[in-house]
Amino acid sequence: MRGLIEQFVRFCGVGVLAAVAHYGALILLVAGFNASPVPAALAGYLAGGVLSYLLNYRWVFASDKAHRAAAPQFFAVAAVGFALTGLVMAVLTGRLGLHWFLAQVLTTGVVMLWSFAANRFWTFGSARKAGR
Repeated sequence: MRGLIEQFVRFCGVGVLAAVAHYGALILLVAGFNASPVPAALAGYLAGGVLSYLLNYRWVFASDKAHRAAAPQFFAVAAVGFALTGLVMAVLTGRLGLHWFLAQVLTTGVVMLWSFAANRFWTFGSARKAGR
């Protein structure tokens, strides 16, 4: 159980680093290079996604699975997380009438659990090292 908790903490740390990369690229491109916000946000999203993949691959799940197999699975999990974000936010803010910020906090928790489980058991599961 301790290994699972440590792995989850690492996963959360990677999420924070990916967010920093995303927002850092966005701010740098918009404020530093006068780029349009939409392409800058997309570039930031890609930067955060690539960093997240690489750190999850090596540090969180210690995978030895080939990138050609792991990368598409990782980004499929991210795509489902994206769709899940829209669905959960719609239900919480629309049907349940929650404030958008509270809804986002709850949604983040749901999507984080989905992403961790899917990446642990599907994306990197078969190549996971013992104890991680």
